[in-house]
Amino acid sequence: MLTISNSVSVADWEIDISQIRAQGAGGQNVNKVASAVHLRFDIQRSTLPPVYKERLMALSDQRISKEGVVIIKAQSYRTLELNKEDALNRLQALIKSVAKQPKTRRPTKPTKGSQRRRVDHKTRKGKIKSLRGKVPVG
Repeated sequence: MLTISNSVSVADWEIDISQIRAQGAGGQNVNKVASAVHLRFDIQRSTLPPVYKERLMALSDQRISKEGVVIIKAQSYRTLELNKEDALNRLQALIKSVAKQPKTRRPTKPTKGSQRRRVDHKTRKGKIKSLRGKVPVG
């Protein structure tokens, strides 16, 4: 079970993790290649909310195919368990990135109140600047 947020999680049966061994692996990195992992996650068949599915499909990420399958390759670590954990963390981060609500833009036109406050502040600041260096007569 991969928990995305309090209300959203991905079941184990939805994630297919397979161990990959590259052909002709040799030399120093033989252990690293032997523990490589490919994680496969089908967006359309998953139990994610429809909003998350739409946002995932709309992402321009090279890990997501046109059919809606996410393939994450992990081979940074020498042990299989660490590579599996790394792949799961990357999938979790990908889904969390679409879970965030997109920010709403502020209106392009400032309100009358904000315009008035800005002008008042600028004029007050201008008056203070103009009095600098002058000795008040009193």
